[in-house]
Amino acid sequence: MKFTAAHWGTYKVEQDQERGLNLLPFEHDKDPSDIGKGIESAFNNASRIHKPAFRKGWLEQKKKQINIKRGEDEFIEVSWEDAFELVSTEIKRVISTHGNESIYAGSYGWASAGRFHHAQSHLRRFLNLLGGYTYSKNTYSYAAAEVIIPHVLGNFYNFLFDTTSWESITDNTSLLLAFGGIPLKNGQISQGGVGSHIQKDYLNKAALKGVKFINLSPLKADLETKGHTKWIAIKPNTDVALMLALCYELNRAGMTNKDFIDKYTVGFEKFIGYLNGLSDGIIKSADWASNIIGINKKAIFDLVEDIQKSERTMLSVSWSLTRQSHGEQPYWAAIALASIIGDIGKPGGGIGFGYSAMNSIGNHYNKIPAVSLPVGKNSIRKFIPVARISEMLERPGTSFDYNGSKLTYPDIRLIYWAGGNPFHHHQDLNRMIKAWQMPETVISHEWCWNALAKHSDIVLPVTTPLERNDIALAPRDPYMIYMSKVIDPIGESKSDYEIFAGLAEKFGLEDTYTEKRTEKEWIKWIYDGSNALQKNNQKFPDFEDFKKKGWYKSPERLSQQVFLKEFIEAPEKSPLDTPSGKIELFSKQIASFKYSDCVGHPKWYGEKEYLGNVTKYKLHLLSNQPRFKLHSQLDNGHVAANEKLDGRAIVEINKIDAEARGISDNMVVRVFNERGSCLAVVKISGNIMQGVVNIPTGAWLDPLKSSDISCVHGNPNVLTNDVGTSKLAQGPTAHTCLVEIEQFNKKVPRIRAFDPPKITAPNKDEI
Repeated sequence: MKFTAAHWGTYKVEQDQERGLNLLPFEHDKDPSDIGKGIESAFNNASRIHKPAFRKGWLEQKKKQINIKRGEDEFIEVSWEDAFELVSTEIKRVISTHGNESIYAGSYGWASAGRFHHAQSHLRRFLNLLGGYTYSKNTYSYAAAEVIIPHVLGNFYNFLFDTTSWESITDNTSLLLAFGGIPLKNGQISQGGVGSHIQKDYLNKAALKGVKFINLSPLKADLETKGHTKWIAIKPNTDVALMLALCYELNRAGMTNKDFIDKYTVGFEKFIGYLNGLSDGIIKSADWASNIIGINKKAIFDLVEDIQKSERTMLSVSWSLTRQSHGEQPYWAAIALASIIGDIGKPGGGIGFGYSAMNSIGNHYNKIPAVSLPVGKNSIRKFIPVARISEMLERPGTSFDYNGSKLTYPDIRLIYWAGGNPFHHHQDLNRMIKAWQMPETVISHEWCWNALAKHSDIVLPVTTPLERNDIALAPRDPYMIYMSKVIDPIGESKSDYEIFAGLAEKFGLEDTYTEKRTEKEWIKWIYDGSNALQKNNQKFPDFEDFKKKGWYKSPERLSQQVFLKEFIEAPEKSPLDTPSGKIELFSKQIASFKYSDCVGHPKWYGEKEYLGNVTKYKLHLLSNQPRFKLHSQLDNGHVAANEKLDGRAIVEINKIDAEARGISDNMVVRVFNERGSCLAVVKISGNIMQGVVNIPTGAWLDPLKSSDISCVHGNPNVLTNDVGTSKLAQGPTAHTCLVEIEQFNKKVPRIRAFDPPKITAPNKDEI
């Protein structure tokens, strides 16, 4: 039996001439995801890229003959020999003329769960051999948290997966407040692969054992269990106001755990001064917060009472809360609230970041030490915050703020992208498309004709995980999977490793890049190197035995994990990696930056695009993660269609909002604001609060030329706002977005997102 692994699960793979590929759930998976089956219909459909292709306008522009925009052009297929020559020549030209800093390789994505065939690692390894490149910092998932948490608790990555385990919650938690919910659909995935999905099982066990869950979210489906769950619908982007009001009312009622505050935190008096209105004259009471949040003050006092009666309280803060204007504040305010309650470091108490954001959050397995493909050293120190790509392309040479530093945008002449799709995850795509025209050359590795490929100058076809061998070895998942090659590469596609080896040869660096190892030898090198890091009683099996069986499971932890347990037990011996060694409720360092949009303590900021500042756009748009795909991956497969109607994305809307606009179920509507518009199909629901609509992300971008429709398919990122969270983190703010909706009365256009561009064979004088 052959296995494959993906970020959304492990599958047994069958193949025959009549049925083609058939992916079956892994026998040890408690809650297998259907996402993986999407590859069955997608790996060789009409959208597959078969040969290297160059944009015709790019080739002709070299001769000053034509200037057709990226995304609107036809392509010319060439041989790999010509492709390697053209790509290497262009890279050499850009480096010699403009320097390595002019190459942007901020490539970001989840192309493969395989540890060897990790596209970004190969891209970075190759470009580092050439002298480096401009890179990106942080992630679209939780950029604001990555920057704020080190100031408040210490290195965020030390805490990301070291949350209190579900076992500890089940056995010890009385009350769990879920800010942003605990959406099980998100927990289908995990970086580096999933052996068994555990989130639903753990969540239900905790609920059935009596843990009281309260879902604080505009969406009821953000937290669903078999036990008792209370839904409190709050306006999007107002979590901080609620957290601050809870802090104020708990402190006013004398419920602050002063022993915890005195021993484990600094800056409490300054924070309380803000709550009491000393700096702005506004007391952050339940009265103040209720209008902002959209609930009455009794509901806030009920939460105070719930906390007071609870023997052990846990706060869960969704990653999604960072993806809003001032996205640094929800995590900081939640930490302050947890500190006032004083259950941090206790079994089942305190705070956790992103339960069910990924399958591995809160699991009960030891971290598996592992080695990765060496990428070498980047000699270029220039970087941008990951979500500031459009601004970088628009404003080369101008300055921007980031985490206390004043930096300068580079002048990018070449973009090299492998393993991701910026036309999915970036905001304000109309703005980005314009900015994307500015570099001289865009190179991408893709296996299908998505928007990235169509907006590239050079497209090099890559294999899917089914067409190569690999190993899935995720440090936070107990299962290690040997990913067998199931089918031969489609068309002339090559792995990223083969592509960069071919390019390295043009620079005289092939042996340096490959270290004279084959794919199989590299996989064995990763396996052996990782095995050498294991404890003696946790060593991996013989490699050949592992390959034959196809999987291996690491032993479980012996004890339950409790977040910040070591710090709470011995703060002097195990101080936090902050200037004070304690939890910083007031940060002198952040205050010294003198940012008006991120001061030295948690703060409410109402100056943003949300329901508290409604103009002609009166609905708050959320764009959450889809249920039947990861991001935009496999949107061209049959499983993703389960989240659409007639092939188009669905917009969920409250009945009252629909009636006010004359909108009915299954109606095609235009969702719009000043940034763009998209078509979607209406789903009227009682599970979304009034004033809020939701379009899951992931629909491949499909603009309608000569029209005001930015995407006929339903990509919400033609609507979202491309503004940084604050000067501190400059993270993405997709969830801070107002729109309006109207019936679409014209002929509904056909979806062309999955159609390949016009492709022709080259003339000799075109290359």
